[in-house]
Amino acid sequence: MLKNLDRITFDRHIMAGKACIRGMRIPVSLILNLVGNGKPNEEILEEYPDLELEDIRQSLLYASWLAEEEVYPLEFSQPKVG
Repeated sequence: MLKNLDRITFDRHIMAGKACIRGMRIPVSLILNLVGNGKPNEEILEEYPDLELEDIRQSLLYASWLAEEEVYPLEFSQPKVG
């Protein structure tokens, strides 16, 4: 799966190492936020002319890969009653 994400890059000198698109200062989280809030791909591509449709697709694939990770909830102690 990760080998198909060749447009997702990490560089500690760009956006503090956040996942970005092709080494640009466009974080994956921005793309996901726009898509998640209902912005059509065409509008995203108009607002960010350096992006390509494949960048949006890979951002979604990266998010789906992250969502597959196992989550272990923290054990919270119950408040004592009485």
